Amino acid sequence: MKRLTFLVLTDHSGHSDQNSLYALVNTLFADHRCARVDLASRGNPHNEAFFAGDGARVRGFTVNETVHFDPEAKHFNTADTLPELTAYDVVWLRLPHPIPEDFFPKLRALVSGSQTLIVNDPSGIEATSTKAFLTQFPDWTPPTRIVETEREARDFARRHPIVLKPLRAYGGQGILRMNHPEESLSVFEGPYLAMKFLKNVSQGDKRILVVNGKILAASLRIPPPGEWLCNVARGGTSVGAEVSPEEEDMVTALAPELLSRGICFAGIDTLVNDGGQRVLSEINTLSIGGFPQAEVQTGRPILRQAIDELLNYCYDRR
Repeated sequence: MKRLTFLVLTDHSGHSDQNSLYALVNTLFADHRCARVDLASRGNPHNEAFFAGDGARVRGFTVNETVHFDPEAKHFNTADTLPELTAYDVVWLRLPHPIPEDFFPKLRALVSGSQTLIVNDPSGIEATSTKAFLTQFPDWTPPTRIVETEREARDFARRHPIVLKPLRAYGGQGILRMNHPEESLSVFEGPYLAMKFLKNVSQGDKRILVVNGKILAASLRIPPPGEWLCNVARGGTSVGAEVSPEEEDMVTALAPELLSRGICFAGIDTLVNDGGQRVLSEINTLSIGGFPQAEVQTGRPILRQAIDELLNYCYDRR
């Protein structure tokens, strides 16, 4: 079995000591199936051209020992020019939003015709990062539709209160709530994914970590008192959680579609509907985090399992 070389693309400028990158990279580096791990960051000013998508060589560093979060980011900021992307077996994307419009197409062009595998596949990220992707799974979601005009949103709101989500927003940004069709909105910049507002939202938004189609762990994000948005970045809290039978069935149904699009790492989010069942609310496929936290919460080797599944995925695809 060939030992694989990895280039990990990230952005250290938004990191903290809670970022999953370091624990995941350290676990990968220690694995006997890994020959080399290089890290490169969008936060290094010298990499501005590369991450803008102009095809320039990227600067980074080779992992030779355990890496840790460093507020001064010495490794990332004193990086050397790395080999061309096609010299690596795997390019692993651990990039947060926002992604420049030209980056993914030009990244694909850089490895076109080579044996280099990109995880997650940029085409798959592009297809799944729009909330319109959820409309393909009506059996698992609350009542949902795409609305392009305020009139369409008001028509939908005649049936029940709704939440309006910008199609390519992230982190809870730009979300609107319409409790009745006559309600005044401060702004409407469609199109939106319109979804029935669930009265049980205060029971928490569950994030299910899925790697290579396998459920590894889950955490429950509870909104702060008096709020209904569950994002930890917006003041929510996170605790370990179990995966329900309906969520297992949901992931079983979703996994083949995600894998067919080159999605190895996914965060599947669920809410409790008005009937008390967990339903699909989000599918996240860009820079999924929470792995070391899940390991602490569950007492299971989640990091080891994640890297095992990553390597299984890479060997299957090459």
